[in-house]
Amino acid sequence: MPSVDPYLLSNKRFAASDTFTDLSIYPAENICVITCLDPRTDPAAFFEISLGDAVVIRNAGGRVTPAVLADLALISYLSETKLRPDASPLFEIVVIHHNKCGTSFLAEREFRSKFSERAGLHEEDLIDEAVVDPRQTVKADVDTLLRSEQLSRRISVSGHVYDVDTGLVTTIVPTVRMPSHPGPDDALTL
Repeated sequence: MPSVDPYLLSNKRFAASDTFTDLSIYPAENICVITCLDPRTDPAAFFEISLGDAVVIRNAGGRVTPAVLADLALISYLSETKLRPDASPLFEIVVIHHNKCGTSFLAEREFRSKFSERAGLHEEDLIDEAVVDPRQTVKADVDTLLRSEQLSRRISVSGHVYDVDTGLVTTIVPTVRMPSHPGPDDALTL
């Protein structure tokens, strides 16, 4: 039976190390990573980042959902008003999708139908969550960010694909600043 006990012991060693006490609430590397919750896609491993280096938001597929937008709105507003009011850009949002994503099964009608029943979700809402072609979905999510009126205009955004077979991250959408006024003209050419 799985147990959290070994991790609680690891936590005692971590707490005794005292390496976390002087960390800032603001990410040291000025990035916010959005990626999948898949255990193969840990940005601490593939970007070699440490505690305090980055804000990391993880969900199924690493998709930019309304909940993720709300989190980013809070982070950007907090940064803009309290943490780094004079900084520009504030930070970069780094969207990372990956190949062989489990959300790709949401593209299968039968799987999606049964899952939607079990989870109490609308089947049509799940279609857009599937990461079948991560190059396309990462572009779509960067586009969603660029069109968002919730986010600070003082952040930048980029999109990447992580390959679970090679360990390499490939840039799909190079870093771009948020437009001064979000709108349809700010969409990426997909």
